Amino acid sequence: MTAGAALEVRGLTKRFGAVAVVREVNFVLRAGRTLGLVGENGAGKSTLMNLLGGNLRPDAGGFRLDGAEYRPASPAEATRAGIAFIHQELNLFPNLTVAENIFLTAFPRGSGGLIDRGKLRERARGALQEVGLAVEPGTLVNRLSAGQCQLVEIAKALAHEARLIVFDEPTTSLSVHETATLFALMAKLRARGITMIYISHALEDVLRLSDDLVVLRDGAVVASGERERFTLEQMIGLMVGRSLPQLFPPRRTAPVAEVLLEVCGLSEPGIVRDVSFVLRRGEILGLGGLMGAGRSELMRILFGLDRCRAGEIRLGGRPIVARSPAEARREGIAFLTEDRREEGLCLEASVFDNLGLVSLREFAHRRTGLLDFSRWRQRLAAMRTAVRLDGRARDDQPVGTLSGGNQQKVVLGKWLLAEPRVLILDEPTRGVDVGAKVELYEMIRELAARGSAVLLVSSEMEELTGLCDRILVMNRGAIAAEFVGPDFDRERLLAAALPAGEGDA
Repeated sequence: MTAGAALEVRGLTKRFGAVAVVREVNFVLRAGRTLGLVGENGAGKSTLMNLLGGNLRPDAGGFRLDGAEYRPASPAEATRAGIAFIHQELNLFPNLTVAENIFLTAFPRGSGGLIDRGKLRERARGALQEVGLAVEPGTLVNRLSAGQCQLVEIAKALAHEARLIVFDEPTTSLSVHETATLFALMAKLRARGITMIYISHALEDVLRLSDDLVVLRDGAVVASGERERFTLEQMIGLMVGRSLPQLFPPRRTAPVAEVLLEVCGLSEPGIVRDVSFVLRRGEILGLGGLMGAGRSELMRILFGLDRCRAGEIRLGGRPIVARSPAEARREGIAFLTEDRREEGLCLEASVFDNLGLVSLREFAHRRTGLLDFSRWRQRLAAMRTAVRLDGRARDDQPVGTLSGGNQQKVVLGKWLLAEPRVLILDEPTRGVDVGAKVELYEMIRELAARGSAVLLVSSEMEELTGLCDRILVMNRGAIAAEFVGPDFDRERLLAAALPAGEGDA
């Protein structure tokens, strides 16, 4: 037993069949400290957390919690032991109130065993005050923002007297302000002596928030120690098993003067306001702004998913009217959606079926309309190589079983087969590990070098400034500012995104 340890992991091993997905994992988390747990998709992080949370049983090794042996047989046992999980996908019931969600498994009871609604509201109000969330306990969860739901989850953990809180990719769906609120709350929890594990692909955040780090690769710990021992570059090299020359590849060519896409005065009440910009051949144009600024809504209009009441879109100098995605695709516009699982892929279908989704017509015989299967398979095989799909992924494998990075490569490959003139990328690296990010960045650079125009929507400042030639910032549905690279002023970019009056807060 290690003195002062809140959690000890000793020789933890978990196999699925002949494959060991967690292999002899050892580390110690001291009480009151925050441990950053990092690794690529498939490194074993999720399996390790499922073992800690009682969803899986280890094949060897185990845990000690506050010095005592800990072998959870179910998630309920983990909760009773004082362990809480704040997941990327929140575990709240949208049709129940905030108070009901917080105390769902431990309602205060009155005479006759009935729920004491007065005590329920009182206790919920106290839990909400602890996390600084100013909503009424009787509010339905489906009326809350993603950030507010996150705080409800933390209030729930505190109400159940959690001693160890695991944050698993908690900022994926949060705005800049909601993320800042979460980080401030984590600092308060740390000051109160609550032990935390923080898992994220945003490595800068991991370095900022953690006291100690554990790096996983292929199911095993490849490095651990105090945060000060690690740099960002070292973390990346340890995670991927090789040194990466740099996160963002250098630009090979400069954009040409030719305007490929021109947007003139697009307006739709409550969504976008008089939006105008140009996109040149070979250019990567970034679109920044806070969540709700209208970025994704604008992309949906450009791709024909939504309508707008005023304005014009010109492609190659010619006005176009994209009334549907099919029409936009015929004009040479492709759209990689921010939600690949719900909108970009057929999860039950195979890798090859997904790669060929939008290009089937090109592989049909002109007279019969039947699929030229041989030519189709040949092109798909070439595309899976071009997008650097993991060699372990089978062509007939359901795409839903792939890692986030490989799924995103399939979505990108699907659109690259259509040879678009304009490629719209909405949060292209969300939920993707650093190794896959580098490969996606290289593909985006290559696409621009071949003359396509890229419109990149991202909530990651590092991504915008590292990839883009120009950046437009949206604020409340309008273009608030334009910045030209390569040297971007991050403070000015953020100030342009903030609503009026918040820049000095």
